[in-house]
Amino acid sequence: MSLKAFHIIFVAVSVLLSLGLAAWGFHRFLTLGKSIHLLFGIGGLLAAAGLLVYGRYFLKKLKNISYL
Repeated sequence: MSLKAFHIIFVAVSVLLSLGLAAWGFHRFLTLGKSIHLLFGIGGLLAAAGLLVYGRYFLKKLKNISYL
């Protein structure tokens, strides 16, 4: 597995974890009503969005390099 393929997988897993954090934070906010959980939810969404932008940038930058 190349470094490029590993990097793409790592970014994808990080996006999923960020979305999981956001879901957890919003769920806890709805059940407990504490504002810190709302911040976790918003932070998770922002992190996922930032990682998606970074992933797209990375793919464009290294489009000529093989995945193998």
